[in-house]
Amino acid sequence: MNEPRQKEPRRAMKDFRSIPTAPRGLPLIGHVVPLLRDPLAFLTSLPAHGDLVRIRLGPLEMIVICDPELTRRALLDDRVFDKGGPLYDRLREVIGDGVVSCPHQAHRRLRRLSQPAFHQSRLPDYARVMTACVQETTDSWSPGQVLDVPAEMMATSSRVITATLFSDDLPPTAHGQLVDDVTTVVKSLYRRMFLIPPLDRLPTPGNRAHLAARARLHDTVQGLIARRRADGADHGDLLSALVAAQDPEDDRPGMTGAEISDTVVSFVLAGIESTAATLSSALDLVARHPEVEQRLHAEVDSVLDGGPAGYADLPRLPLTERVVNETLRLRPPGWFFTRVVTADTHLGEYVLPAGTSVAYSPYLIHHRPDLHHDPESFTPDRWAPSHPQPPRHAFLPFAAGARKCIGDSFSMVESTLALATIASRWRLEHVPGHRGRLAAAVTLELRDLHMRARPRATASASPEPVAEPLS
Repeated sequence: MNEPRQKEPRRAMKDFRSIPTAPRGLPLIGHVVPLLRDPLAFLTSLPAHGDLVRIRLGPLEMIVICDPELTRRALLDDRVFDKGGPLYDRLREVIGDGVVSCPHQAHRRLRRLSQPAFHQSRLPDYARVMTACVQETTDSWSPGQVLDVPAEMMATSSRVITATLFSDDLPPTAHGQLVDDVTTVVKSLYRRMFLIPPLDRLPTPGNRAHLAARARLHDTVQGLIARRRADGADHGDLLSALVAAQDPEDDRPGMTGAEISDTVVSFVLAGIESTAATLSSALDLVARHPEVEQRLHAEVDSVLDGGPAGYADLPRLPLTERVVNETLRLRPPGWFFTRVVTADTHLGEYVLPAGTSVAYSPYLIHHRPDLHHDPESFTPDRWAPSHPQPPRHAFLPFAAGARKCIGDSFSMVESTLALATIASRWRLEHVPGHRGRLAAAVTLELRDLHMRARPRATASASPEPVAEPLS
């Protein structure tokens, strides 16, 4: 007769106050200085101190999750690790409680109502708009022109978002104002995260600009929603889908006006800034790696023959997609997020009481050498099917679980089509002195990146010479 199995002893949980504290903290302000001065280096230094590491933002303590498995657990348990903390507190000032930022109890309903707008069946129609917008951008360039690449990509992604959201309801002047307001709001949000009341309400130039841009952004969106509801027609865009949405699991009507407004503002902010950051980084990285550039040009020449990329071309652009994925790994636009613990729980070997602020960083996870070989290198082929793939939880550009980005497929289609279309017609080379610098704001973005546009020959013409490596 077999003896009964002995139960393994339950591991003793440690008090959260024993979580190690990151070095370089200062009295009163804590770790604000390294988080403002060089946040990426600071974050990637934290795993050396533990799976969970304590940091301080002034009087606020926060636990940074450095381990990929623990990060995944927090993302999958969105009831206990709810959206909150200093980042989302500031974000809600701008986007309210739409599907991106709402608390757990409201999310399932808003997700069900929003999901039809991003159904796979709608992507071909959106892709046609994306292709037209990117082609408009590339048609406007002239040989030898020096491009402010982040500004060009912002203009392109904003045309895509406004066209897919609002069809042709936004006049050019209003479109330009919306882009300016999005830029102002996004660039100020990260620093406002460190402003404690009443500093965030002082009439400084930065605070006044932020508040004015935020108010105009909402006024623009609410005006569009009011006109669309009065119109009653289906324009085949995202706004029509949100206005018409009905929840099959709920007898209540669809979204309220406030819910639609908050959700649309969320899509505008995320869709414009994140995609522009991804494309700017992709163009920069490709130009820095001539071998990748040559192969990318060969792929688009073979598939597109000098024309723009369309939805039907996507399966034949595997390298282009890998370039986008590697850009998202190396420079994820969403690089830092916060959560709040809603009930006593444990994470790893520590007990976390309700009310604990936690943070996770895709950038930190994407740059761990135990998860990604040579993590600082730009290696698109690491995403090839023949290459050993990292664990799923080691790649988090769109988060995971129920709160995974609702527009992840939309974003990948847009980025892949845009990169392929640009590479089909143009070769971009760096301008000395303007090679770009990474700036960590609400999104991880390139600034001061200027590149010269050189027209390309198609695959049917003589091959283009490979550029010298850029240092």
